[in-house]
Amino acid sequence: MGQKVNPNGLRLGITHSWPSTWFASGKKYRDLFLQDVKIKRYINTRLPDAGISQIEIDRSKRTSVVIHTSKPGVIIGKQGAAIEELRKDLEKSFGGAFDVNIQEIRSPDTDAACIAETIQGQIQRRMPYRRAAKMAIEKAMQAGAQGVKIKVSGRLNGAEIARNELFKDGNIPLQTLRANVQFAVAHAKTGYGTIGVKVWIYKGMVFKKIKQAQSASLASLHDK
Repeated sequence: MGQKVNPNGLRLGITHSWPSTWFASGKKYRDLFLQDVKIKRYINTRLPDAGISQIEIDRSKRTSVVIHTSKPGVIIGKQGAAIEELRKDLEKSFGGAFDVNIQEIRSPDTDAACIAETIQGQIQRRMPYRRAAKMAIEKAMQAGAQGVKIKVSGRLNGAEIARNELFKDGNIPLQTLRANVQFAVAHAKTGYGTIGVKVWIYKGMVFKKIKQAQSASLASLHDK
């Protein structure tokens, strides 16, 4: 089961939450869902090398967009000029009032999307894909990841026949739902075709209910 589905979608509500937090019904849901897709596509296209891992959208009176990135300075710009321009462009393109916030990723070496983007850039700059993947795995394991898996697919080294190659270190329990596994895909556009990069990162088990029970019991002990 774990090999056939996206690990992020499989674990929604277990290890992490939904990136879009709003509710609508009927035709309005369809329109807002489509707008979410377009907003994310617009931001990723406009900021291709900004180290964006995730874009969260929350809707109330204003549409709040939170961008998780490893390079906040690229998006914010000098004295916040770039982020203000992005906010105005979003309002102009999609209508309504927007708030744009930046959340810095403290450890980009253990973030699947950041690793995939780094490998993608290195392949596009003609670095050997094996070296790029092995360097990324080494950095991730040193930064505290418990397991890393990287799959590179396509016309590797310009070969006539496309193939895929897998690099792995540590443990990746894809069937275990409480395992905090991050997954990301990137596409490196090269002169001889597109190279696909898939990254899985395992950061340990999540025991939310156990932690909540422990904190509740500690709180009751303090009250006594």
